[in-house]
Amino acid sequence: MMTDRPTPLPTNLHGAAYEQMLEKVRYEGAYPTRERAEEAVHLVLSGLGRQLTGDERVDLAARLPFEAARVLTVQIPDTEPLTGWAFVKDLAARSGASLATTRWDTGSVFAAVAAYAGPDLTTRILRGLPGGYALLFGRPELTPAA
Repeated sequence: MMTDRPTPLPTNLHGAAYEQMLEKVRYEGAYPTRERAEEAVHLVLSGLGRQLTGDERVDLAARLPFEAARVLTVQIPDTEPLTGWAFVKDLAARSGASLATTRWDTGSVFAAVAAYAGPDLTTRILRGLPGGYALLFGRPELTPAA
């Protein structure tokens, strides 16, 4: 049966994979709402997009849900990469949140990013970033012997 009535637009314009990512971040970060988890995802992925370059950036974007990949890839990489701690401080300054909250947000989002990336790509990403990111990804910070 054909009707001339318009089909209503879906109330949720995000894809299912992105919704699952938000739920993972919400669970990992113990956020009270999906909206709060989405704020953290946007803040942290934007910051990561300013740090990642090359094949790691492309490969990570290919593994993330479309909406998350877009947040990552619309950022222009910075010419001076930040250490892990400087990354957290930069995000805190941009968001107006405390360092502790921003560190929590970063760890919560990076846990989801690492799950999408897998261990090999996560290792490649960490090798391409300055020191301090491994802890943010929930990994030990290993340094070569002198």
